[in-house]
Amino acid sequence: MIDPMMNYFRHHMTDRRNQRGFTLLEIVVALTIAAVALPALLRVFSQGTRNHSLIENRTTALYLLKLRMSEIEMLGDLTVGSEEGEFGTDSRFGWISEVAETDIEGLYEVTVTVHWQERGQEKSVELTTYMADRSIQQEEEL
Repeated sequence: MIDPMMNYFRHHMTDRRNQRGFTLLEIVVALTIAAVALPALLRVFSQGTRNHSLIENRTTALYLLKLRMSEIEMLGDLTVGSEEGEFGTDSRFGWISEVAETDIEGLYEVTVTVHWQERGQEKSVELTTYMADRSIQQEEEL
């Protein structure tokens, strides 16, 4: 006859062999893979966030450039010279506008530059266009 203790022992040992679990080696390999992959993933996400910030600043600057150019066109005041200012109080973005005469009477070259600080460096975008003086009466051709 089989000893009840032996029967119990055989039954539980058989169950443990049939159970599927992770071995220490499998856990160590998984942790090693995670230790190699996680810093690379964090670097990628960090760089993506940094690039998003750079793109956001440049996009804002382009909108502000368009705004300043529209203001000059709307006012129609094409006085030769240079002006500068900021977009609101405590703004990171500033502007410089320059109006210069051309060889054609009543036609002016207008340049607007928007600048800002980004990571300790001065960044800027610039747009140059030509505008006609609205105060000059155009001759009608017959």
